[in-house]
Amino acid sequence: MIIKQPQTKEEFAKYYHLRWKLLRKPWNQPEGSEKDELEDSAFHIMVCENDGTVVGVGRLHFNSEDESQIRYMAVEESYRGRGIGKIVLSKLEEAAKRAGAVRIVLNARETAVKFYEKAGYQVIKPAHTLFGSIKHFKMRKNAGSISGSGF
Repeated sequence: MIIKQPQTKEEFAKYYHLRWKLLRKPWNQPEGSEKDELEDSAFHIMVCENDGTVVGVGRLHFNSEDESQIRYMAVEESYRGRGIGKIVLSKLEEAAKRAGAVRIVLNARETAVKFYEKAGYQVIKPAHTLFGSIKHFKMRKNAGSISGSGF
């Protein structure tokens, strides 16, 4: 496996395609809906097979000087349970720490809450419901509560 930041147009195209395929397409959302206005200022990470096939992605941006937010985490279904999500999350947390974040927030889909809880995140409150059916929960991890795993 290769863990890297996408650099080329081709790498970004593969990165965004996986985001769209897993996070938007199942709800009939058009390609392009997997992006927002913060893409150019965000930190992106992807996990690839040696042949360049992207199997996991995630993004980090800052909401304020000391608060970063993780968005658009996705792992190809056939690769789930192999630690790919943990790798992506760890790299995003490392980037947040290097940039001076004292806390990370995210809005987890209901199906991902346990994954983030295992990584030390706490549910703060219910958040939005995406596309009328995907419940989300606002979660947070503070720098002071982080043991040696990345952040």
